[in-house]
Formats: sequence, structure tokens, C-alpha cells
Amino acid sequence: MQELIGTSNRILEIDLTARKFQINEISQKDLKMYLGGKGMGLKLLYDRMEPGVDPLGPDNMIAITMGVILGSGAPCSGRFEAITKSPLTGIMNCSSCGGAFGMAAKTSGWDAIILKGKSREPVYLVIDSKGVEFKSAKALWGKDTDVAETALLKEGSGSLVIGQAGENLVRFANMRSGHRFIGRGGMGAVMGSKNVKGIVAKGGEFKIVPKNKKFFAKTNKKFFKYIANNMVTAGSYRSYGTNSATNLCNTTGTIPVRNFTGGSHGETHKISGEAMAERFKTKWDTCKPCPIMCGHKGTINGKEKHIPEYETVHLLGSNLEIFDPVIIAEWDELCSKYGIDTISTGGTLAWAMEATEKGLIKTNLKFGSPEGVGEMIRDIALCKGIGKDLAQGSRLASKKYGGEDFAMHVKGMELPGYEPRGSFGHGLGYAVANRGGCHLSSYVIALEIIFNIANPYATRWKHYMVKYMENLFAGVNSLHICQFTSYAVMLQPFLVKVSPFPLLKVLVQNIAPVALNLMDLSLYPETWHSILGKTYVPYLGMLGFIKAGERTHVLERWMNVREGISKKDDTLPLRLLTEGRACDAEERSVPLETMLGKYYRSRGYDENGIPKKRTLKRLGIEIK
Repeated sequence: MQELIGTSNRILEIDLTARKFQINEISQKDLKMYLGGKGMGLKLLYDRMEPGVDPLGPDNMIAITMGVILGSGAPCSGRFEAITKSPLTGIMNCSSCGGAFGMAAKTSGWDAIILKGKSREPVYLVIDSKGVEFKSAKALWGKDTDVAETALLKEGSGSLVIGQAGENLVRFANMRSGHRFIGRGGMGAVMGSKNVKGIVAKGGEFKIVPKNKKFFAKTNKKFFKYIANNMVTAGSYRSYGTNSATNLCNTTGTIPVRNFTGGSHGETHKISGEAMAERFKTKWDTCKPCPIMCGHKGTINGKEKHIPEYETVHLLGSNLEIFDPVIIAEWDELCSKYGIDTISTGGTLAWAMEATEKGLIKTNLKFGSPEGVGEMIRDIALCKGIGKDLAQGSRLASKKYGGEDFAMHVKGMELPGYEPRGSFGHGLGYAVANRGGCHLSSYVIALEIIFNIANPYATRWKHYMVKYMENLFAGVNSLHICQFTSYAVMLQPFLVKVSPFPLLKVLVQNIAPVALNLMDLSLYPETWHSILGKTYVPYLGMLGFIKAGERTHVLERWMNVREGISKKDDTLPLRLLTEGRACDAEERSVPLETMLGKYYRSRGYDENGIPKKRTLKRLGIEIK
């Protein structure tokens, strides 16, 4: 095995139409400006893809980026990113995954892979350090992700596959790598449109070695210490997974119930992380390398299965008024095999239940009843009957049948498992998120609910909190490292630890720009530089890291603007703006307009949400 010092900076560009490939390099300038991961993927597509392309046409591209930290052994670094134009939203879509494919591609010597064109027949791709081999996938076409992955892994150590949903161009089909999934917004459909069943990387050809081993060991030690001392990363997530947030969110009225008409329910405890851990005797089933260990598996009906994550539990559970964890796990497994996103599946099913209730469509779907749900998931994946319309997502289905006011999406992407009327900053984050209804773009609910250091019903400084968290997470997803490490990195440094909680809360709510910028994020750029060596590029530092995250976020916004995105799209479903939750006696709705203008000004956008020329120039983004 060869040693690879730092990173290869090699890009494998695959033309599926011509069945050819070429090898290019990532420049030092782009590496410093965009770090790797998400930022690099966006920049690669910005340089290569014209606006206006059909997301399901041959001119759309998929960039898969491994980043600098992957393969180094840094904690929570086993992640890769995929970037494309979404068939669900019609805008840019970036997604992170912790499956084995990233490590296999990185140790095959690649920092990025780009797919373009369309194969004339179903294929799968075998990647090694020399390039790619095209192989027929006719025997795998029509098979589920279990079968496809088993077949591909005979030829490598990490694979990325689609199921029948991707083949049938379901607009929220995803891709699978091990027990992890990537691609809210229909990346699986983009793969299917290119006649690619999957990609397998041989891996193990290179050992990733940090340039500065002593500095790397020092940053790793600090990282492990922070993670081990944080109440989320070493406590609730490690014990109960992401679903550990269920009981807290139910208490605070921030879970989706009955298609986002309520925020809490008396039976929610049945589907909590604590209840599932006890009932299913859970144990860890996580990404590698990861000391947080949020992924869990357990014994359900005599079989060992992956335990559903928080989002799946609530979109296929409480939002449908279903509180049986066994049934939710069965639907989760069904979605996994077909290769469809559980969040958009649950959100679209909830719309269908309400549309049925109101007489707009005819189905046997009903809130509180599991009858017909499994069959409808199958029909969506196979595009049969009304499932063919639901496979377009709730936005397009509601345009055809009516019920747009209760189609719970932003920019075409269904909302995840947090009720924003109980978390106003999180609501703003939904509205302005670049890829649509996304909780991972800024996740302000962590400040408002999980850590309770910002008043969830106040609007003061929420625009800044959203901006700060967007920049942070865009940077984290560009390094590339797990977002969950931010709990530890933000809250474990000395200054935050010694601050009395009431004081911290006052500071964050009333002078957020000061309070948040006192948080020491230097561990992120330090880890990045320990792998590359400080002399590889000029030293980044904490401010440079945040600016790189800002640059990535604004570039994504600018790419979306070129697709027609503006203020008209930065909104929430009418229900969230005009109605209160069933659990809220004050009947509060999200005061979006109060926060939106301030957010635009802080971002350097004009009043219509368009990045100003001076903002793009300051960040070094060339106008194309």
C-alpha cells in the first residue's frame, strides 16, 4: 500500500455517453477557498455546468467529493459529499453521507469524482487508482439496494447504489452506501436518469498520512476530549441516537404531528430513543471512525435491524399519527430497499392523507392508521397508480390535485421533523435554506430548544444565528467532517464552559454576534492544516474557515439565483405562517417577514434575496 501524504487533489471525470474518463487536478487556490467536500463540489459544477439544465437530462452532473480529512483517522471523518441539480426542487442539492464508499474512493486515490452524460444501457462503475471500468448492470436493473450492494461489493470495499425508485426517476430517490443514505432531493433519480445502477471503489490502494503527524495527534487528542465531555456527543446521541431528541421536542411542541397541525402528542414517548433502546436492546451501528456512535441497531421481530433515525421516526411516525416503532421500522426498511428518502416519503404521505380527508384524491390512507402505507410506499417507488403522482413530491402533487396550502415543503423539498412554530429561528432557517426544506443547513433549533440558550419565540438576532450556523456547517461539510462534532467544538472550549448558563443565554439572545464569535472553532482549521501541512497553503485560521463556509454558502445561493430563486421562494407553507399549533394556546405562527429582511442585509443580499456584486467580489466568486 502506498502512502499518500495529505491529499491527492485528483479529480476523476467520467463521461458516461462516450464511456471515457479523464484525470484533472484541484488547484491550490480552489482548495484554500473551498476546503474540499461541499464547497469543492459546488465549485467544480459551477465551472462546468450551465444553468437551466434538465436535472434528469444528460447535461446534469453529479460531483462526489471526499474532502481533505476523510481517510486520515480523525474522529467523525468518515464522510463524503454529493452535489447535483435536484429533480425535486430544480436547484442545487448537496448531501453528506457516512457510508463506506467515501473511504474506498479516497484510498483509491481520488478527492473528487464527476459523472456527466448518460450511458446507453444500464451500467455500474468500478473505480481504482487508474480510472474507471464500465460494466453491464442489466442483471441488476430492477433489483433493490440490498441485492445491488451485495453484487457490487464483490469488486471493491465501498459502493454507492440505487434501488427501483432511482431507476423509475422518483424525484426523492436516494443512494445507498452500507447502512447510510445520501441524497435528499432525488440524487438517486439523477443516477437512474444516467442509467447508472451504482459505483464501487476498490479502495485500500493508498494510506492517507497527515503531513504534520505531531500536530495531527494533538488536534485528535483535543477532538476526542471535547467529544467525550459533551452531553450530546458522549451522552444522549451515544446512548439513544438522534432520536434522543424526541421527548424534549415533544415537551416543547416542536415535533410534527398530523401533517404539521400539532407540535406534541401524548403517545410520542412510545417512539422515543429511550423507548426503542429498551424495547429493541440496541447497540451501536455507526460510521467509521466515530466516537459519537449515534447510529444504532437492535432486534425487531427476531431480526437485527437498523434503528430509524429521528427524522424517519417523525415523518413516518408522529406526522402520520403513527406511534408504533415496529411499523415505522418496517417502513424505514422498505424505503431503504427501494432507495427513497424517508423524509420526503413521509411528508408526501401526510399530504396524501389530508388530501384524501378533504376529498381531493381517493386513497385508503388515513391519519392514525397503518393500513395501505406500505403498499403506497411500494407504489411510489414503482410509480404505479396514484403513487406515480406522489413520486413527484408534495409540491407537484398538490399543484395537480389541489391542497397546496398544506403541502409542507420549502422550494419543493418536504420539511423534516421539527415544527418551526415552536422555534422561530429554525423556521427562518427552513425558509432560506439553499436546498429547500432542510434542517441541516443551519439547525438553529439546537440553540433554541436542545441547549435552550436562545428564546425560541423571540426574533431578535435570529437572522444572525441562522447566518452564523449556515457558515459554520458549510465549512464543516467542506472539510469534510460530521456536523454533530459542532456540539462539542462550540460548547467545550474553556470560555464557554466557565460561563454561567444564565449569562450565556443573555449574551446569545441579546448580543449574538459577540457571543457566537467568542466560541472557539479553531479545532476545525487546525485539523485541516495538520493533514495538509501549514506550508501547503497559507494558514487558514478560524476566521478564514468561517469565510470559506460563507463563500460556499453564497456560491450555492448564487447558483440557485441563476435557476430563478429569489425572495418569492424564501417562504414557508401557509399553514406555518397563518395558523397556530394544536398544542399552543397562544396560536403562534412563524413571524418570517420580521426576520427575513435582516437576514438578507446581514448576508449582503439585496431586498429580493440576490447576492450583491460587491458580496460576490468580497468572497472571490466570479460572476458567470
